[in-house]
Amino acid sequence: MWTFTGDFENLPRAAQAWLRRDPVRNTVPITVLRGMGEGLWNRDILLGWLTEGAEVTGVVLHTPPYPVLLSDLPVGAVPSLAEELRGREVPGVSGPLAQAEAFLTASGREEKGRTSQRLYRLDGLRIPRLEGRVRSGGPEDTEPALEWMTAFQAEAVAHSAERDLEPQVKHRLHQGELVFWERDGRAVAMAGFSRPVGGMSRIGPVYTPPELRGRGHGTAVAYAATRAAQEAGAHLLLLFTDLANPTSNSIYQALGYRPVGDYAAIMFTPDR
Repeated sequence: MWTFTGDFENLPRAAQAWLRRDPVRNTVPITVLRGMGEGLWNRDILLGWLTEGAEVTGVVLHTPPYPVLLSDLPVGAVPSLAEELRGREVPGVSGPLAQAEAFLTASGREEKGRTSQRLYRLDGLRIPRLEGRVRSGGPEDTEPALEWMTAFQAEAVAHSAERDLEPQVKHRLHQGELVFWERDGRAVAMAGFSRPVGGMSRIGPVYTPPELRGRGHGTAVAYAATRAAQEAGAHLLLLFTDLANPTSNSIYQALGYRPVGDYAAIMFTPDR
């Protein structure tokens, strides 16, 4: 049975505990929920949890204008979720590949486009050849960080045009979650990491402007963000890659990240 609430405070602890039983495959819902607790998402949110008897067996989140976010819930429960959300404006769905595709099918919606991703987990960090230095971002970096974050979203994320990124960028800079790689006194790449939750941190985004690519800046800043997360207390390091970008997939594997599973963000054609 699905139960829903629009108030973060009404989400049962058992639902959050269920997510944290697998912090790898549920990394995104876990960090989004923390953002809700910090007031980042408070308008028209929807939280749902699936129960069988007294046991929670799945969780779903929706923070418009983002797609519906699926946890690693049972694939067989997805059709009932799609039915429950049939009257809600849903621009798309994001989550583990099998669950996301099951939601697309059950919803009867037409696919507009998708971002195919692979989740990686750090096995053992390898030190790359480094030329330059890392520095932590601060409030003075709001403008360049917003510019690069916007460029990253437009390039890598199917639903980027619908996002207002400024609050997120300011929050991440305030929390010390963005780092920059510098060469010759100039910022040449940026990467983020999520503050550890139960020892888990996710690296991203990792962005190098097109004119500065092919020089090892992305590798250096991804390494720096991983080290920053470790220094913040993370022992479980994760990241997502765009499967359409073979360069990034090879970079992260060279650093010691290993594949866990495939995910997708699928956007729907708007109803007429």
